[in-house]
Amino acid sequence: MLKLQLPTDPRWVNIVEMNIEDILVDHAYCEQKAATSGISLIVKYPDKTKLVEEMTALVAEEWGHFERVMDELKKRGFGLGRNRPDEYVVKLSQHIRKGNLRERQLMDHLLVNALIEARSCERFKLLWQNLQDEGLKKFYYELMVSEAAHYVSFVKLAKEYMPKEVVDARLKELLEIEADIIANLEHRPDRVH
Repeated sequence: MLKLQLPTDPRWVNIVEMNIEDILVDHAYCEQKAATSGISLIVKYPDKTKLVEEMTALVAEEWGHFERVMDELKKRGFGLGRNRPDEYVVKLSQHIRKGNLRERQLMDHLLVNALIEARSCERFKLLWQNLQDEGLKKFYYELMVSEAAHYVSFVKLAKEYMPKEVVDARLKELLEIEADIIANLEHRPDRVH
């Protein structure tokens, strides 16, 4: 369903388990940025009624996820820590085409967001399947399901505003770009992406 071209090495989970505070801090900021991204889409495209409705719900859900990650940090005696740039998102976002074709730019924004959700979903699935901490396993299962739904929503929204075949072709291009980014990104044990 997610169509990701390059799976995450399952050994990533072993590294995460040794750096649980860092991964939870990064995860908190990922949820915060996801909410902010939804707000940005509403601000940039207020005339797109369906988008505004779906992004309003998504922002509320992502903020709820942020609060849940904060609870996990607090349970473990950790603080939020500092925000770190997300190189994956920065590199993927560089492929959002600029210019005067507003619908095309919206499609690219939506598809980049879809891929971010897909990669998060894929990694949360690994955490759910492989973490030793039963509480975190349940937590990441629930978030995996949510991220999958967000991926589907973003792709459907793109097809709301652009022809299906155009969206499918661009998604295929972006999936290849995303795989290349993942393949060449420095592996960091303190990052979700």
